[in-house]
Amino acid sequence: MPEYTILAGSYTSSVYTLVFDPSSRELTLKSSSEVGKHPSWIEVHPKNPRLVFACLEQEEGKVVAILYDNEGADAWKKGKVVAEAVTNGQDPCHLGFVGENDDELGVANYTSGSVSFLPISPNAPYILSSKPTQTIYLDPLSPYPDAKGPNKDRQERAHAHEAHWNPSYKEVLVPDLGADRVYRFTKADAKGEWKLVGQIEFEGGGGPRHVIVHDGHLYTLLELSNKVVKHTLPPSSSQPEHISTITTLCSFPSIPPGKDALFAAEILLQPPSGASSKPLIYTSTRNSPDGSDVISVLSTGDANGDLHRVNEVPSGLVHLRGMVFNSIGGGRDDGRYLIAGGVLGGGVKVFERGEGESELIEVAHLELEKPTSFLWV
Repeated sequence: MPEYTILAGSYTSSVYTLVFDPSSRELTLKSSSEVGKHPSWIEVHPKNPRLVFACLEQEEGKVVAILYDNEGADAWKKGKVVAEAVTNGQDPCHLGFVGENDDELGVANYTSGSVSFLPISPNAPYILSSKPTQTIYLDPLSPYPDAKGPNKDRQERAHAHEAHWNPSYKEVLVPDLGADRVYRFTKADAKGEWKLVGQIEFEGGGGPRHVIVHDGHLYTLLELSNKVVKHTLPPSSSQPEHISTITTLCSFPSIPPGKDALFAAEILLQPPSGASSKPLIYTSTRNSPDGSDVISVLSTGDANGDLHRVNEVPSGLVHLRGMVFNSIGGGRDDGRYLIAGGVLGGGVKVFERGEGESELIEVAHLELEKPTSFLWV
């Protein structure tokens, strides 16, 4: 069985290159590439499979383009930074390709509560401007007085957490953890500016973090209240309707004094592997007091559209943030394997989906420093 190559972003200065061998069930570190402080989120260009973009989650936010141009045995061994740009924001935590031609990056700046847009190309010079062509600050959009939400510790202002491209309506969806909103931005034309055209409201103190869109529905992960919320997602001229809400865990443990609260971190949609099965949603919840964060498996909805919890899998990872299937973001598209990492312990693990599809079985493990995100390349 052929090996898989996986890139891992981190809260170090490196992007790691990992190799997973399904036959021997071994996960090994092939190399690391220093690219700058905290390359926490990474994405591969849809039109250049050797070009990776990373956001540097630091006070002076930056985006770097990393080129892996070696061939043969050295493929993916070392990446070199070939371009960079500032984001006009603090602590960019997510970037995504937006626009019909994948010619822009949308960058979510967490601490400064803004979303920035950078023009890019699959070919040199890769990043076409040293600074964003547009930056949208979210504080003025907040429904809360002075942009301060109900959760005083985490909602002291706007906090953009993702720039998610929804091709169905040619829009960028931006969850704002601080405002309990997901904003919808579109362009009037290819050369125009991004403008707010709609928003989806959530419970006070919920804290939207990440979203997925599937079959005309929006699934939003609320970090602070540890919930998944399902809405219809019509064009921005119509208002989305709430369908169902479910907690990420069936029960929540008590948190000892001095320990961090539990927070939802990631949400994924895994398409069915056969005609008789249905898509499943996977979420991660970090900061479990027993030191083993949980991956939860949910249905996308029953006949009435209601979400249901299918399984909960202790991961053995501490502070689980990033995870991704091999059918998402590159790799061979069978969706059989899930890779996940613990920033504060447990390293990186590969899980295999069992016959029931909601089952996850650990098949490989590697100690790695502060992994945050992954790409199957």
